Amino acid sequence: MAGHEFFDPADRKRPLADPTAAEPLAAEEPRQSCDPAFKHGVVVGFDGSTSSERALAYAIGMAHRSGSGLIIVHVANRLPTTVWAGCEPPVFVDVPDHRTEVLGLELACAEYLAEVPWILVERGGDICHELEEVGREYEADAIVVGSTHGIVGRIFGSVAGRLAKRAKRPVIVIP
Repeated sequence: MAGHEFFDPADRKRPLADPTAAEPLAAEEPRQSCDPAFKHGVVVGFDGSTSSERALAYAIGMAHRSGSGLIIVHVANRLPTTVWAGCEPPVFVDVPDHRTEVLGLELACAEYLAEVPWILVERGGDICHELEEVGREYEADAIVVGSTHGIVGRIFGSVAGRLAKRAKRPVIVIP
């Protein structure tokens, strides 16, 4: 079973509580009800890099052994508007990312994914935040990520390190 799930940025808005309403809204409402096959699944961050491919292989085995679904998350690029327009405010722009479509096609053709039900979720924003958010939405048992091996990771901190510090569920870092 294979699938793709793409959210519009408008879906990310949460309604505000109406002070005159009899029942206030919960502080955080789930974005959407998710397929029960993916509840308590394994979330894996995937961008097509070698380390993310190793993380995907581990996550497939983990999902297969536990009999759960695999939630593959690709976080699209977000760039500051100062890069595009030279303006002052620190506003971020979602850049169309064709990479998600390419990754989706590659994953759909991959025989190694035939063992488990999987879904591809595209998000935009901070990688750590988005992986944890998807984990929360699907009540994931674990988040699997590949390690960072570049100068950017050394300067700004790796995604795996930041995620391990803030996540509310187990984080497995694959070297």
